Amino acid sequence: MIPLKEQLDADVAVIGGGIAGLMAAIAAADKGARVVLLDKANTKRSGAGATGNDHFLCWIPEKHGDISVVYEEFMDSQNATSNDTPLVMRFLETSPKIVNMWNDWGINMKPTGDYHFEGHAYPGRPRIFLKYDGHNQKKVLTEQARKRGVKILNHSPVLEMFRDAGGVTGVLALDVTGDDPSFRIVRAKAVVAATGYVSRLFTTDPTPSQMFNTNMCPSGTGDSIAQAWRIGAYLVNMEKTYRHAGPRFLARCGKATWIGVYRYPDGRPVGPFITRPNVETGDMTSDVWSSAFTDLKLRGTGPAYMDCSGASREDLEHMRWAMKCEGLTALLDYMDREGIDPGRHAVEFGQYEANLVTNGIEIDINGESSVRGLFAAGDMMGNISGDIGAAAVYGWIAGHHAADCQSRALPSADPENAAERMAFYSGIYERRGGAAGASWQEANFALQQIMTEYADCGPHRVRSDTMLSAGIKYLGDLRVKIERDMYAGDAHELMRAAEVLNLLDLGQALMISARERRESRGRHIRSDYTFTNPLLRDKFLRVWKEGGEARTEWRERLR
Repeated sequence: MIPLKEQLDADVAVIGGGIAGLMAAIAAADKGARVVLLDKANTKRSGAGATGNDHFLCWIPEKHGDISVVYEEFMDSQNATSNDTPLVMRFLETSPKIVNMWNDWGINMKPTGDYHFEGHAYPGRPRIFLKYDGHNQKKVLTEQARKRGVKILNHSPVLEMFRDAGGVTGVLALDVTGDDPSFRIVRAKAVVAATGYVSRLFTTDPTPSQMFNTNMCPSGTGDSIAQAWRIGAYLVNMEKTYRHAGPRFLARCGKATWIGVYRYPDGRPVGPFITRPNVETGDMTSDVWSSAFTDLKLRGTGPAYMDCSGASREDLEHMRWAMKCEGLTALLDYMDREGIDPGRHAVEFGQYEANLVTNGIEIDINGESSVRGLFAAGDMMGNISGDIGAAAVYGWIAGHHAADCQSRALPSADPENAAERMAFYSGIYERRGGAAGASWQEANFALQQIMTEYADCGPHRVRSDTMLSAGIKYLGDLRVKIERDMYAGDAHELMRAAEVLNLLDLGQALMISARERRESRGRHIRSDYTFTNPLLRDKFLRVWKEGGEARTEWRERLR
């Protein structure tokens, strides 16, 4: 049996040390709460914003005037799906405070000397993405959290959440600081879930044999979404998978940081927005026509290239600086080493595999889920998007309101089911291989194959009742094999094994939701329901577990 290292008590436990998690911890500590933050890596270099960012969606009154200007652009942006309007408005209304706060703390939100907006924009239209230098954002936020007395437990991934009839009661975590794992139990009056983006659920598109070549953090496996699912929280919009785009074979975010034009091989622009590089707007084609790169490839009219050759030397230097702000130093190092000059060499772009971002836990305007005391923030929020801006703002909002749970009593005993779950994970570790065993990598590849074959999203891939039903059955079969055969040789492998189990739950929730949505909408394309049903235009699909069974329910989008 893996030993129990310690049991801690907290007013607020925060799961995940990314942007949302750190902001939640800071906000809760500012209200006097005892905060324990658990991160599977190290808060100075973890999460989707690990090495930087350079675009922060926000409203700055002195630049935009009325907030409706930003809201209208927001609803025409790549963030326009799956949003409850009251949450969007609270995010935008709170964003100036967070931007100023970050600037005061030492994250440079005014690298040009003033608030400056560029990228992800249409020519002649208002710009809503603040250009900033986020290369040091994780270091700064970690320092701010420690300054407030937040207890940060790095290399401590959370395995389970616990609840009783009154709400959430705490978490079970794994200490992976050494080769041999141990457990931690944190009893808490409130929990903020902030484990972010879901990678590794579908086969990696650019390099199928390299599952960690992903555009965002490959260790972002939406753990808290699965853990919330297991304790009965509402998930929402799980069927609306997303596909990002960027350099074809070295998967990286930051497409709006490139100052160029998407072109066909013969030099024609792919989209209608610009014909020459424009530093202020970028080329919006990939935001609007998200399937462009896949369409061109499969039609035989591609590849599609990012052409920066028309940019001035000054603009190209600006682009390199912005890539450092975005955290694309590995990409820059590679291009320098291989002699790739974007001013002279076109770079092929492509669409990446399906992932879950802005799909997950349904929250109210304060960030609270359907389980009392469980809050969520960041890319795992199911009914509000906005990338790093929304992660920062709703992290702050969720932490602020989680601290209001200080008046709740801590559970009087160890969380229910803690011993059972510790025995389950200990069983995986104690197998230690063998002829019939399977590693976490084998289990993850098997899951990816099922998801890609039976529930992949468009373009050029379709879903149907028969395919999804088969996929759900195969996931059940895989679960039996995984729980029987998967082993872990050390603490790190046990963490990865737990991630696969979380991904398996997310795959099930996704397929159940996709089967229930009997229409085609966006990337959710059904061969047996080929039309878009206007009666479902403003409806969100919930999915949750109750009594061990999955349930679904439609609700109106909040306006």
